Amino acid sequence: MKHCLLCSSQLKEMLTFSQFFLLKPEKPRICSSCFENFEQITDQHCPRCCRKGSAEICSDCQSWSREGYQVQHFSCFTYNQAMKDYFSQYKFQGDYLLRFVFGETVREKMRAFKGYLAVPVPVSPEKFLHRGFNQVEGILDGAGIAYKNILEKRDTVAQSSKNREERLQTQQCFSIKEDQHLPEKIILIDDIYTTGKTLQLAKQILLEAGVKEILTFSIAR
Repeated sequence: MKHCLLCSSQLKEMLTFSQFFLLKPEKPRICSSCFENFEQITDQHCPRCCRKGSAEICSDCQSWSREGYQVQHFSCFTYNQAMKDYFSQYKFQGDYLLRFVFGETVREKMRAFKGYLAVPVPVSPEKFLHRGFNQVEGILDGAGIAYKNILEKRDTVAQSSKNREERLQTQQCFSIKEDQHLPEKIILIDDIYTTGKTLQLAKQILLEAGVKEILTFSIAR
C-alpha cells in the first residue's frame, strides 16, 4: 500500500494495463483530498500571464508592455497557501520525492506546446550545491518531460527574500552556456511566477541570441 506524499494517508493502488502487463512501477502520488487544496487556474484569468481574477489584461502585463516586453505566459495553479506549503517542503526542506506531485498535471499542460524545446530556469551553482537539486528540473523529471539545459545563472540574492520592488529591480543574471545550438522555439519553465522578472531576464538573453519565439510556463502563478 502506497502513501500520500503530503499527508501520508494510505492510497488505493490501481494498476493500469501497462503496469500490470509490462511491470512498470507506479510513481508516487498524493491523495485527492490533498490535491483539492491546490487551486487550478480557471478561465477567469489575465490572457497574457494567467493572473487570477479578471479576464482582462492585468496591470502587470500592461506595465511590461509599456517597457517593451511581451508576456506570453502559461501556468497550472494559483499560488495559494497549499502551494506555498508545498514549495516550502519541496525546495527549502529538500523533500525531493515531491517532484512527482504535479507530474500528471504538468504532462497534460505541456502537450499544448509540441515543437517547443523545454528549457528550465537554472539555479546558481551555489544554490545547487546547497539544495542538491534544481526544483524545476525535478518537476520536469517527475512529469517525464524532456528538456535541455542551455542557460546558466550566477549567484544572486534569492527572489523569495525580496519584496516586489526589489524583484523588479533585479539585474541580468543569466547567460547561455558555450557551444549551444539554439532552436527557433523555446518554452521557458519556472516554478513560480510572481512579477515575471526572472522569466523576462531569461527570455531577453535568448532573444538576443537569435531565438525567434519564446513562451514561458510555471507551476504556480
